[in-house]
Amino acid sequence: MVNPFDVPTIDALKNYTGLDIKPVIITNTELQRLLRRYYKEAAEKDVLRSIIKEASSVPNSTVKSNEEEVNVEELKQEVESAPLVKLVDFIIWNAINERASDIHVEPEEDRLNIRYRIDGVLHEITNTGRHLHMAVVSRIKILSSLDIAERRLPQDGRFSLQFQNRRVDLRVSCFPTMYGEKVVLRLLEKGSMSYKLENLGLDNDSLKVFRKHIHRPYGMILLTGPTGSGKTTTLYSALMEVKSPKVNVLTVEDPVEYSLSGVFQMQVNPKINLTFATGLRSILRQDPDIIMVGEIRDLETAKMAIRAALTGHLVFYTLHTNDAISTINRLVDMGIEPYLICSILSLAAAQRLVRRICPSCKEAYVPTEEEIDFLGIPTKKGIKLYRGKGCDKCHFTGYFGRISIVEMFEITEEIKHIILSGKIGEEIRRHAVKDGMQSIRDNGMQKVLQGITTIDDVMRVCLENKV
Repeated sequence: MVNPFDVPTIDALKNYTGLDIKPVIITNTELQRLLRRYYKEAAEKDVLRSIIKEASSVPNSTVKSNEEEVNVEELKQEVESAPLVKLVDFIIWNAINERASDIHVEPEEDRLNIRYRIDGVLHEITNTGRHLHMAVVSRIKILSSLDIAERRLPQDGRFSLQFQNRRVDLRVSCFPTMYGEKVVLRLLEKGSMSYKLENLGLDNDSLKVFRKHIHRPYGMILLTGPTGSGKTTTLYSALMEVKSPKVNVLTVEDPVEYSLSGVFQMQVNPKINLTFATGLRSILRQDPDIIMVGEIRDLETAKMAIRAALTGHLVFYTLHTNDAISTINRLVDMGIEPYLICSILSLAAAQRLVRRICPSCKEAYVPTEEEIDFLGIPTKKGIKLYRGKGCDKCHFTGYFGRISIVEMFEITEEIKHIILSGKIGEEIRRHAVKDGMQSIRDNGMQKVLQGITTIDDVMRVCLENKV
């Protein structure tokens, strides 16, 4: 209460609830903030609840069924009815408003969950009866031109929509599970990305190292990290910096997430045998200067990429390993000779994404001794860290947006000698650290000290990805 001495109100509440009332003082500003937060969330949930109720009333058993045999024509008519269209539209539009990167539609034994991934973390938005599952999934399949009758095999599709003068592309993945199809929609907003290296959040030293290597006339640059770690954004930013009317830039991707001006992009299509290897083989006949390969998945593709780098091209590609140094082991395990790795690989970079502290509610605090020990710094009196208090802008998470933390592993002459000697592993790491390499964890802790992110979020990312 702003006025904890308002006895008539306290007595009225006591009579209404039958409970003893213990007043706690609060400022008017804070009270209004909390009212906006909880009543806004309640209003959104009420809207969604009413739409779900309306959609549940569609009077046909095929919508409420999850059996194998359904009448496809009747199902099409039902999922295109106004309540079900409104439900799927609301789920998508609300996700765009909430800055979600992915929408998860997840069936369980007795319910249907809807979750959004916001700033890299999944949040449950609502759950409802499982009877709406088939209708929601079928509506999404119709939008993305997928086969609504096929529910036993994975399917991939995409569609676009206009939202408040913004074009949004949605990549759709359907995956059969024990209780029905799980659907994930990846939201890609056209025109919202600014592919500049300065916008990635790299520290000055990492940016300097990365720039040095991407401006080389030939060689291979490898980027590693799990799905959703920002590899594509980093590669696109590098391509946009090095492209010019004087060079021919081509890519092989799966999928092509964004169209880049001045870059010629090829979409992999396994159905017609257009793989990374066949696409890369064709690219080499297109007189390229710079090549980007979305992913090295097999020995054939790796050999083609190495051949391209050996013949005077600058090649970017991605690989899935936990850290930058592990890429050496991965290439050797794939069958690439160590001398070839030393000949063409100039830089291996690993990256993850951590959440930025929300600038609107950022506050300083004095860290505990455990936090100072965890940071690995000498105890300094008066040291301050930062965190987000939580506000309307960040939906009370304390975070808004994400930033890269990286590990830049340069292949120096000394490192090449170690690789050729067959001593791959910790010895390489010791020499790389001696040469100035900063691990992903240490790079994250540096951003904690700079007040960009928090210890909790760096550790969340490092523990999830074992780095």
